[in-house]
Amino acid sequence: MELEQLRKEIDQINKSMVDLFTKRMQVSEKIAEYKRANKLPVKDTERERKLLNQMADIAGEDFESYTKVLFTTIMDLSRSYQNKKLLTDSFLGKKIDHALTVTEKVFPSRANVACQGVEGAYSQIACDKIFSLPDITYVNTFEKVFTAVESGLCDYGIVPLENSTAGSVNRIYDLLSKHDFYIVRSLKMQIHHVLLAKDGCSLDGVKEIFSHEQAINQCSNFLRSLKGVKVTVCENTAVAAQSVAMSSRNDVAAISSIDCADCYNLSVVKNDVQNTDSNFTKFICISKNLEIYPGANRTSIVFTTANKPGALYNVMARLSALNVNVIKLESRPIAGRDFEFIFYFDLEVSVYSKEFKQLIFELESQVEGFKYYGSYMEI
Repeated sequence: MELEQLRKEIDQINKSMVDLFTKRMQVSEKIAEYKRANKLPVKDTERERKLLNQMADIAGEDFESYTKVLFTTIMDLSRSYQNKKLLTDSFLGKKIDHALTVTEKVFPSRANVACQGVEGAYSQIACDKIFSLPDITYVNTFEKVFTAVESGLCDYGIVPLENSTAGSVNRIYDLLSKHDFYIVRSLKMQIHHVLLAKDGCSLDGVKEIFSHEQAINQCSNFLRSLKGVKVTVCENTAVAAQSVAMSSRNDVAAISSIDCADCYNLSVVKNDVQNTDSNFTKFICISKNLEIYPGANRTSIVFTTANKPGALYNVMARLSALNVNVIKLESRPIAGRDFEFIFYFDLEVSVYSKEFKQLIFELESQVEGFKYYGSYMEI
């Protein structure tokens, strides 16, 4: 047979499949109405398992695995459609609607903000980009940023969430979960690290370098090129610069921001010591209250899945069905539970869209350990 002839045959089969799929979805709608009337759950695990086995038997050995994938997808789409028809306001949905109503229409320009470190820290630089006139309270740990906001001492906190070179700051995810906080804005900031020391200290004269662990990872190539230089971890890059300025030694240096040169009267020994110019850190602005400002088109969520094949795929298929773009997906093992993982997602979806409302409804009701971290704009 000619290729064109085969393609025409495929086109006819595709049309028949679409006709049958549409009829199937229409029957699914009637099933949804029945389930609503009889207060039955959308998902029937036993029924789905039997159906998959039946279809695999019909398909035969050559096609059984492909058939399983096909009908798993079809059933997931069917559930999504049924959920859409059964859609009611969930507890979280009502909370989000309330936040959209009561949140101010303009992001605040002035606020009391907690930052980890001291003047010149990257969190402080990020804070000045997010707020026009912040009143900054400095604390020495990320934990204290959260407690400062939780106690009401500060309205917001600024913390780093991930870096394009060194990866996620896992401690921040743990604190978000522990303290039940929300993200209200994020900032993607390019990071240029410099090596700072006292006047007169050359690169050859440096015997010890201080910096934060993330900055050290981001400058690993430069540090490996040095011979006989000790690297010491500090709680913050600006604290490292401050320590160098206060030290009685003249052979110490800090990897820090250029702002710290003026803050602590230090000289730049070497510019741009990071591994790559494409070195960006995402900072988030956190609040103990759910605030959703106009333009929010990113949503962060977390959930767990059952330890079985296809568990994550089912969630991804649901996102695909709703045309929701996944910006970030990261997994971490759950402490004390063998081979079970928690998944972090950043999603690109407008908080005002019907897809967002359906997504929240489906995930809240069907996914284990679901937690909503907020919807926000990234600048």
